[in-house]
Amino acid sequence: MYQMTKNTDKSGVRRFLQGNEACALGALAAGCRFYGGYPITPSSEIMEHMAAELPKVGGVFVQMEDEIASIAAVIGASWAGAKAMTATSGPGLSLMIENIGYACITETPCVVVDIQRAGPATGQATCPGSGDVMQIRWGSHGDYEIIALAPWSVQEMYDLTIEAFRLSETYRVPTFIASDESIGHLREIAVLTPPDMIPERAASCDRPPFGDPATNAVTPMPGFGQGRRLLVTGSTHDERGYRRTQDSAVQAKLVARLCDKIKKGSANIWKVESFHLEDAETVVIAYGSTARAALRAVRLARAKGVKAGMLRLITLWPFPDEIVAGLSSKAGRLVVPEMNQGQVSREVQRCTRLPVIASGKSNGEVVVPGEILPLLLDEHGQA
Repeated sequence: MYQMTKNTDKSGVRRFLQGNEACALGALAAGCRFYGGYPITPSSEIMEHMAAELPKVGGVFVQMEDEIASIAAVIGASWAGAKAMTATSGPGLSLMIENIGYACITETPCVVVDIQRAGPATGQATCPGSGDVMQIRWGSHGDYEIIALAPWSVQEMYDLTIEAFRLSETYRVPTFIASDESIGHLREIAVLTPPDMIPERAASCDRPPFGDPATNAVTPMPGFGQGRRLLVTGSTHDERGYRRTQDSAVQAKLVARLCDKIKKGSANIWKVESFHLEDAETVVIAYGSTARAALRAVRLARAKGVKAGMLRLITLWPFPDEIVAGLSSKAGRLVVPEMNQGQVSREVQRCTRLPVIASGKSNGEVVVPGEILPLLLDEHGQA
């Protein structure tokens, strides 16, 4: 098993890793000290690595009886003061959804890694897909916001896992790594650089645990055992945690905080990467492993004289709608390839009046450049 090497000069340690291994190492580097999980393909390597490595750093690993118990344990560990994580795939995520809603209303920071596979239901357990994108965002009922990041490399499985912990702690919200089997099982060189800063929870705080009464802003999260009288409930509650299920004003204020803390911070959460957008007339919008194929297709198209570019979505949720809308002043059309039947393309259509060509693929195989390239050329396959 791999161990982090102390590195005071921040230059990083090179490792040849599988994506799931890099995710586990990123979690450990971010200070994760609790993992509650249940094995499920294609995410199980994350659990296996956390089981081996957490005891070495004073952490706790628990294999629960199912995914429902796993996310419940993660929520409990977070309130006990630990940075906590779990990993799963589509069927397991379906079981976690109710408790993810509970984590949202109780403003419990935690990280959920979804190594997506082809579905629905059991589907193809060993094949990639991106069919959980909307479930990640809208799976639980009611109004709330979450954060989801989509890595496209082994390096980003490490880096974005660290970032997920930072965002989760900053905004007190469940944060997702929305990856897929092809990235989870990909092997590449990654440079493991210790994080610059991960927010640490205040040892003591006299502010209410669920929002500032005056500003409705996020307040620091206390933990059980710190001398605070904590009430943590999934029912409508006020800033002190007291149930106020019949008070419409308290409900409105609570939901506003759950949503506004992400909406108002979205400009600081959004991460995208641009390629050849300065003169692009056709822009591919892609994410995750599909973006690797999309970038190759864009470069092949440019070699044929086509003014093509790409916007890679690193942050899926909150959706970077303003950035996508800004393409309207430059491009003439947008192409959105993905390993589902067009889940993100619908979000793109919502943000722009440009023609949007959705290219969905849900046969359990990765998208390849040759499937995107014809969409960037004319009907005769010429530039």
